[in-house]
Amino acid sequence: MRADADGDQRLSQAEFVGRRVARLTAADANRDGSVTADERRAVAEVRRAGRADARFDRLDADDDGVISKAEFEARREHRAGVRAERGPRAGHRGAHRHAARAGRMAERGPIVIVEAEARATAAFSRLDADRDGFVTAAERHAARADRREHRRERMAGRRAARQAQQASPPAPASE
Repeated sequence: MRADADGDQRLSQAEFVGRRVARLTAADANRDGSVTADERRAVAEVRRAGRADARFDRLDADDDGVISKAEFEARREHRAGVRAERGPRAGHRGAHRHAARAGRMAERGPIVIVEAEARATAAFSRLDADRDGFVTAAERHAARADRREHRRERMAGRRAARQAQQASPPAPASE
């Protein structure tokens, strides 16, 4: 709900589409109406650097520009307590997903901002289940559940096809 500019806990089409277009427009360094892979990488690098700076600032509790051993140990203890409260976590899959996404993005070529705006408008229409012109958290969650179910069905079909292929005996050689 970061795109919820007016804080009403729902997204209008203008908020939904506008946020996406604004992010692409900001990434379009040469203002040619499309975002190339190099422009995407540059934006990602700036975002990574910002997160690294924020991590440093969290560790540097006394704002002296240096992380002391005491500050480091305090953060480690804090994180251990948070993990203990949260319980066991599923395996981290982010790095693999990032590499796969980067490969797909390089193959696709530049993102044309006008086309992305049209896709965002269509996505908003799909998400707005009650057609009231707003997407609520409940509608987003329902759409996410539908996508998961669709993905599970697709994967089950692929798995069944693979198993059928492996189970079928090879055709006899003709004489």
